[in-house]
Amino acid sequence: MRKKRNFLVLYGGAYLFLLPNLLGFLVFTIGPALWSLFLAFTEWDILTPLRFVGFSNFVELLGFHSTPTGLVANDPHFWYYLWNTIFYMLFIPVGMALSLIMALLLNQKIKGITIYRTIYFLPTVCSGVALAILWRWLYNPDFGLINTFLARVGIQGPGWLSSIEWAKPAIAFMGLWAGLGGFNTILYLAALQGVPRHLYEAADVDGANFWQKFLYITLPCITPTTFFIFVMSVIGGFQGGFMSAYMMTGGGPAGATTTIDYYIYINAYQWFKMGYASSIAWVLFALVFIATLLNWKYGGKGVKYV
Repeated sequence: MRKKRNFLVLYGGAYLFLLPNLLGFLVFTIGPALWSLFLAFTEWDILTPLRFVGFSNFVELLGFHSTPTGLVANDPHFWYYLWNTIFYMLFIPVGMALSLIMALLLNQKIKGITIYRTIYFLPTVCSGVALAILWRWLYNPDFGLINTFLARVGIQGPGWLSSIEWAKPAIAFMGLWAGLGGFNTILYLAALQGVPRHLYEAADVDGANFWQKFLYITLPCITPTTFFIFVMSVIGGFQGGFMSAYMMTGGGPAGATTTIDYYIYINAYQWFKMGYASSIAWVLFALVFIATLLNWKYGGKGVKYV
């Protein structure tokens, strides 16, 4: 009894401070998640009572049926939008490489480097909506700066966001640009500054050039940061694409820029198919979970801690 009283005296205040966050986590995170899991097995349009349908939503989402021409997906849109999501994720290595290059440039010891870093980071604090509007204007086929520049050199620019062939690459390029000055560069910059100086000094004594120091000192020392950025980028990639689709293309043309994230929104808030939207959300959760497990299992082996 006395031991219990001492525990409350020592730690009761700490748990009291944690209580608001714990309640918020339970009410706004765990609660909605469990509710969406329940909805995934129902059919509900908000206006009428929900109806339990078992695994029908998942069968409709992931299943196939036979036709005279072969197997056809019950919901071909889902697989097309999954491909769109993966297409954007293919640019993750490119974005990471560009972020590392920018971090290397910002890690140089030159006069005024702090100002350069601040200016470079400024676009990151801009609203994503503002960036989307800006790029929609840049991609405008009639008066956008990109097509205007191309016309000056005798090239007829395409309708970037209205063309099925160009819409996805255009959105992917915008994502690369937006991510270039983002947190990945900041993380790489912090990692570069944490590389032990004595390793470079020893390499200088041995006569190593820039590339040898980069390959055998810099890259191995920043593998924890690289691994972290890759894992988070994959998770973010599965959940990305909503803002650009909503603000720039509406998911078009012909669904070319619709991602899984935006498909959930369409089902839930445009078609009011709450149960089906919830089933998509849980399939997306499963994909993220599996991808993260694989990353930890196979990607973590290459991480070196200095």
